[in-house]
Amino acid sequence: MSTEFSKHVVDILLVEDRTEDAELALMALKKYNLVNKVEWVRDGEEALEFIFAEGRYKDRNIEDKPKMILLDLKMPKVDGIEVLQKVRADERVKFIPIVILTTSKEEQDILNAYHLNVNAYMVKPVEFNGFVEAIKSMGLFWVLLNQRPY
Repeated sequence: MSTEFSKHVVDILLVEDRTEDAELALMALKKYNLVNKVEWVRDGEEALEFIFAEGRYKDRNIEDKPKMILLDLKMPKVDGIEVLQKVRADERVKFIPIVILTTSKEEQDILNAYHLNVNAYMVKPVEFNGFVEAIKSMGLFWVLLNQRPY
């Protein structure tokens, strides 16, 4: 968690409990210069605090929305589906693009995510180069090319 970034707009809010996956994602984003600021939070509870400017992020302005949220599904405390559900239910933040990046290929997880209007659902590639390429493609589209309504 970076307090400097938490007080400013971030390009990507990375919600990932596995350190290895988060470090790979951060490395890929940096390698291709896709974003300037990434805020990494380690569970859904911390993600909700960041998004809604509450708890440890109460000094953050809720209007400083990330350009996108890269969200894992299977996390402690609050899972990704619950984070997605709460974001989509709140008018202040419901249009933030959310991309699920998970190991789950379970049809029910995919259906639940799309039912809650996720923007994309990506299964984490197992091997390093595939993971880096997936992050590169996701970043190019959602951060650099996609036009946001806010």
